[in-house]
Amino acid sequence: MTTEPAPKPRKTPAGKTSARKPAASKLPDTILDAALALAAEQPWERVRLSDIAERAGVTLSDLRGVYDGKTDILASFSRRIDRAVLDNLDPEVAGEPARERLFDVLMTRFDMLMPYREAVRSIIKSVEARPGDLIAWNPVAVRSMTWMLEAAGGRTDGRIGAIAAQGLAIAFGRTLRVWLRDEDEGMARTMVALDRALSDGERWLRRLDSLGNIATGLRRMRQMRRSRRRYRDRYRERYDERRYDDDERYGDWREDGGYPPDGHPDDGADAR
Repeated sequence: MTTEPAPKPRKTPAGKTSARKPAASKLPDTILDAALALAAEQPWERVRLSDIAERAGVTLSDLRGVYDGKTDILASFSRRIDRAVLDNLDPEVAGEPARERLFDVLMTRFDMLMPYREAVRSIIKSVEARPGDLIAWNPVAVRSMTWMLEAAGGRTDGRIGAIAAQGLAIAFGRTLRVWLRDEDEGMARTMVALDRALSDGERWLRRLDSLGNIATGLRRMRQMRRSRRRYRDRYRERYDERRYDDDERYGDWREDGGYPPDGHPDDGADAR
């Protein structure tokens, strides 16, 4: 009985062997896992796309077909955490106030980040050192916080919703730095920092809401003033037109100091 020889491992362009290419449906997760593993081992800014492809056992072409670049990979990581949080919402807090629900949602997010803690540490340090990366990351963070607000039953629509998501992204980012230094299993320091950040955010939102009400009132006052001005201008136009007509009709009589045959122009004769 003869046996077929085992397939030879594929060689990369650099001459290194790699494992069999993962299935197309698993490529995004495989590449993301490889990127996070490299980030945990070295500074994120030193991780090259070719390093990620090699660790994942794919070609650069495969990687390019899935991700646009390192920022896109991080956005995929953020979506992975979003889904994990949304899949693990605690139904027991559904009846709690919105602030308590939001606190629970964000603490669940820290739980979901725990397996990637070293990778997150490397990524945060790298992103903070590069203003361009920080600007590129902000929309990703805001989108994630929009989903967290939605999960907590918070407001996500309109101007206030956009401001709330941006503020929450800043608050979570600050708390994230505390979480990276928090060695307590119960994350006591993280909870204190998050509670303080949410309290500060609530105060700012109340101020913004008040300012929004004031701005709305001022806007209505300006509209009323403009409306009155338009009415006054129309009245003046009509008055000027009537005076012009009177001048055309009675001008000669006025110059002579007399009265027209149908009476004085101001005595209401026209009304008769």
